[in-house]
Amino acid sequence: MSFKWPYLICLFLFAGTSFYLFYPRVENFFVFFPEKTLALTPEDLHLDHEEIHFDTEDGMRLHGWFFPLGVESPIILFFHGNAGNISHRLDNVRLLLDHGLQVFIFDYRGYGKSTGIPSETGLYADGLAAYDYLVEKRGVIPGQIVLFGRSIGAAVAIDLALKKEVGSLIMEGAFTSTRDMAKSMGLFRLISYFLPPHYNALEKIPRVDAPKLIIHGERDEIVPFAMGQKLFKAAKTPKYFYPLTRAGHNDTYVEGGEEYFRIIAAFSKNGRI
Repeated sequence: MSFKWPYLICLFLFAGTSFYLFYPRVENFFVFFPEKTLALTPEDLHLDHEEIHFDTEDGMRLHGWFFPLGVESPIILFFHGNAGNISHRLDNVRLLLDHGLQVFIFDYRGYGKSTGIPSETGLYADGLAAYDYLVEKRGVIPGQIVLFGRSIGAAVAIDLALKKEVGSLIMEGAFTSTRDMAKSMGLFRLISYFLPPHYNALEKIPRVDAPKLIIHGERDEIVPFAMGQKLFKAAKTPKYFYPLTRAGHNDTYVEGGEEYFRIIAAFSKNGRI
């Protein structure tokens, strides 16, 4: 039986279309690890805070905590990583408060008490809603807002920095794109060239005008240190790179110690280190 080329072409077209239609769902399965249960609350750490609920343009109800200091100071708009929820960042929040920085941290859709299912476009919408809450509901001056994005949160922070006025941008353990991450992950390397470059921080960062601080652990076991260097090289000035010699992906603020928070505080207040 002879094989006809039209059938082969149709097969390839079907396979390609299916890949691009369903890949985002498969990618999200490997990217997001949300937890609904809060492990801690601010009350457990005796932190003064406000319970915040706000809505996105597409109808999601998001939950967060605002930590005021009672004095005018920069506000860290905190975009956490892909696992857990905001309760797992409370110790980090406490240390930022100790260094004179107010904090607004919230959960993306599908995380903690926030409704919905996470996705790339969803996270970008969540970031916009959090920013709008600060500016429109609380009357915060845009220049007072410091975007702080860790890991996948850095991609959200970069996207927001292109759309809104902010004081500065801090990226920690940031990756260049999910395609680049696949290239560094064993078997995924074989198909990485066929994957779309989602969360494409490398493409976006050259267009960010705000002062930028890039922090990366030299022993990062998840996001290669070279990605942080690549993002720094692509960014326009003003920009600063802060390598952490002993830090991995999740222990930056622990290994960095007092100097880590001193640098973040100085940059948040002055746009330089």
